[in-house]
Amino acid sequence: MVANIRSRPSPSGALYYNKEKVDKDKAEVLLWQKMLEPFDRYGRLDIDACMESFRPYLEANRRTTSTVFHASLNSSPEDKLTDEQLREITQEYMERMGYGNQPYIVFKHKDISREHLHLVSLRVDENGHKLSHDFETE
Repeated sequence: MVANIRSRPSPSGALYYNKEKVDKDKAEVLLWQKMLEPFDRYGRLDIDACMESFRPYLEANRRTTSTVFHASLNSSPEDKLTDEQLREITQEYMERMGYGNQPYIVFKHKDISREHLHLVSLRVDENGHKLSHDFETE
């Protein structure tokens, strides 16, 4: 897997980007952790619920400007991975990056010839402490 990592000041941009893909059936939610149910009663991705999951973390730390961890994980086009394998890879990746206890949501994109993942999480913990991002390369 090859990772492309970006940082943002707010998760809303990354969430809306992925919602647009989901709405066009070019992506799906693969996994979420420590978040409210990300779907409304009609089965649509609910950005407000996602933002509400992130809100306590963001409010606990207003000093950090780049609070969002947004990564895309890209496997080789030859790799044919099941959803369960992708979930396991994602969980291990988040653990190794130091974000394993964070709220996060994972989208599987199918808008190009190879499926790839987008992960949206936060770089601040529930106590407002900035997490180390020493493992990231931007």
